Amino acid sequence: MLDTADRRGLWARPGDRLVIRGHHIGEHERDAEILAARGADGAPPFLVRWSDTGDEALLYPGSDAYVDHTVAPRRKSRRRT
Repeated sequence: MLDTADRRGLWARPGDRLVIRGHHIGEHERDAEILAARGADGAPPFLVRWSDTGDEALLYPGSDAYVDHTVAPRRKSRRRT
């Protein structure tokens, strides 16, 4: 079963990388480390640290963004009884 953020599409965990695509020909991508996901189940807004400036910001990504999941997804543990 998928959690809420998986069904909506964009989700992240601390350590993942947020990438914003360039808007114009020749414009570079911009990326940031995700420090925290403030929404439910890893959904936006994301607290990020931009790699080019080191600045931190709270961000609601647009359709020009994607998440590079650098951290392996957690598996639900099964309890043995």
